[in-house]
Amino acid sequence: MTDVTRSAGGTVSTPAAPTASAAAGVEATSAPGVPGAAGGKGVGDRSGGRAGRTRTAADGAAVDTVPVWWRLAALGLQHVLAFYAGAVVMPLLVAEGMGLSAADTASLVNTALVACGVATLLQTVGLPGVGVRLPVVQGMSTAAVPSLVSVGVAAGGARAGLPTVFGAVIAAGLVLFLVAPVFGRLVRFFPPLVTGTVVTVVGVTLMAVAARQVGGGDPGASGFGTPGQLGLAAVTLGVIVVLYRFAKGFVASVAVLLGLVAGTAVAALAGRADFSGIGDAAWFGMRAPLHYGMPRFDVMAVLSIVLVMVIIAVESIGQFFAVGEVAGREVDERDIARALRADGLATVAAGLLNSFPTTVYSQNVGLLRITRVTSRWVVAAGGVMMLVLGLVPKVGAVVAAMPPAVLGGATVVLFSTIAVVGMQILAKADLSQARNTVLVAASLGIGFLPTAYPQFAEHMPTRQLRVLFESGIMLGTLTAVALNLFFHHLPSRRRRRPRPGTAVAAVAADAP
Repeated sequence: MTDVTRSAGGTVSTPAAPTASAAAGVEATSAPGVPGAAGGKGVGDRSGGRAGRTRTAADGAAVDTVPVWWRLAALGLQHVLAFYAGAVVMPLLVAEGMGLSAADTASLVNTALVACGVATLLQTVGLPGVGVRLPVVQGMSTAAVPSLVSVGVAAGGARAGLPTVFGAVIAAGLVLFLVAPVFGRLVRFFPPLVTGTVVTVVGVTLMAVAARQVGGGDPGASGFGTPGQLGLAAVTLGVIVVLYRFAKGFVASVAVLLGLVAGTAVAALAGRADFSGIGDAAWFGMRAPLHYGMPRFDVMAVLSIVLVMVIIAVESIGQFFAVGEVAGREVDERDIARALRADGLATVAAGLLNSFPTTVYSQNVGLLRITRVTSRWVVAAGGVMMLVLGLVPKVGAVVAAMPPAVLGGATVVLFSTIAVVGMQILAKADLSQARNTVLVAASLGIGFLPTAYPQFAEHMPTRQLRVLFESGIMLGTLTAVALNLFFHHLPSRRRRRPRPGTAVAAVAADAP
């Protein structure tokens, strides 16, 4: 197979990567070919069209393959382990900010896992008109934490504020579900120049998260960044690298999972893994929907969460394009609309289940690229496991016992891979144009500001601006979208004059 991309210099052919089904050891089912899209407009055209790409019948077919059950389970578990830490951190932050009890905090963690499972299944399996049907892993959105805490505290804090929080989440999900087609029409404003920039910003800003995990998770702890923490991360990373060098087939495709297992085993032998929580956790349990009472719909609270959902949706569009790029399946306007409908419906379900908004998880996009296993059914299996983790707290406690430094050894590769995917998308853009270079550079630079100095957010005058400046991904995404509009979509008043000595200039001079 050959990937064909068009640039100003003509057509360039590069060998295509092996299909995901080959990496997983699964024979892909035949699928109808996708006609070549060689007529797409290059970046810089006012249409904002996506770069052309010629695909064969095998491109994207691996998305629908179903591995045998034991491969399905192992590969799905790998996605769960990559997503788990970030998913449980978000409800912990909300619980801490609102002053909830330990019992309520544990309940929020369990329901968050259930909500993530529901959202992931909606995206991968889908319903009529709902779900992108790509290998998309949905996790808790930390971008919503400040607004959720603010809404909860304003409504009385602790348990008293939760009905207002969940009411705002339900209403915001309904709004996103209804306006999803509007976002779908924005696809033309996301050419490879913008999506490649956004995905690169995601990878670069998340490297700081990986570095914090490598150090042990808590920069304020006395043991943060010690040789012991770095050693655990090195073991995990070393096993992953060695397996990718020497292993083949299925073993190579689960290299990240095996690296995490090896790192955790070494941590246990060194006395750096705490498994005491496993015995204390219950075997089965989850609080009923609307456990904290009927939701309350406060207008200002709803508007606050709706604003956050809009920002998350804009950020997610770039992530959906990245997943489509890795999976070899083109994402269009209808796909974006279905994906955002799933986001909205999942958010409504999360509010009913006593949980919070979800979003695409970037580390799992990196995992797709590294393993080249892009079956949506693998991710759907991971979604089922998320449900199990939420319904069986003891199983979740086993995963939670994994030390942060061990997880950091894997996320160093996963997050950096996201930046590589962004560069691959940017290769389709015409960076010989100065304004395109400025767009990429400014977006990367502005997106890196909160990563380098989070203190910028503390001086913002409003809560909405604080939310914005707390996320480099949001800042970089909005900068890329705004500059693309400014450079390529706003009408220009300056008319180009023909150069002297050209035939056009001569005709113009003879004209009356």
